[in-house]
Amino acid sequence: MKLKFTTAGESHGPGLIAVLEGIPAGLSITTREIDQELSRRQKGYGSGPRMKVEHDRAKIISGVMEGVTIGAPIAILIENVDFQKWAGVEVAPFTIPRPGHADLTGVVKYGFDDLRFSLERASARETAARVAVGAVCKQLLRLFDIKIGGYVKSVGNVIASVDAISLTERFELAEQNEVRCPDSQAVDRI
Repeated sequence: MKLKFTTAGESHGPGLIAVLEGIPAGLSITTREIDQELSRRQKGYGSGPRMKVEHDRAKIISGVMEGVTIGAPIAILIENVDFQKWAGVEVAPFTIPRPGHADLTGVVKYGFDDLRFSLERASARETAARVAVGAVCKQLLRLFDIKIGGYVKSVGNVIASVDAISLTERFELAEQNEVRCPDSQAVDRI
């Protein structure tokens, strides 16, 4: 089985769409689990102000019937609540590229005069669609007794002490603080 996904949508557009192909028929899928991962994405140290505006909820628009996959591509919509604030509002062209962003790359590749066209697509907002895809994949992997998790082990010269903590417990402890580190002693230093 080969999985493939694509995303569409812009940061301040009506919404984001993820299309995931390759999920077999017969897998039980819940939007509750996708929404939990979307909520998790919006938490943690360094979350931007947009995270307080958007309250992401997944809406499966194809590929799942009565909570079960049908073997067709799965399309997931995540609406942008913030879209209404920007709809119909004239915004001056954005012409100065930001260091470390895809603004200039998009202008060079597509020939735009306004950087917004590339920065709207290459926004951190787009990761919500990727998180939704990952949440579906986690539900598939669970059938094979595979658990996915993550944690921060080091930042700069601060190294967490995790050797005595089981992998599963590391994942659980990491979710209890905003830097997602399982070592409570290292959290404050990070």
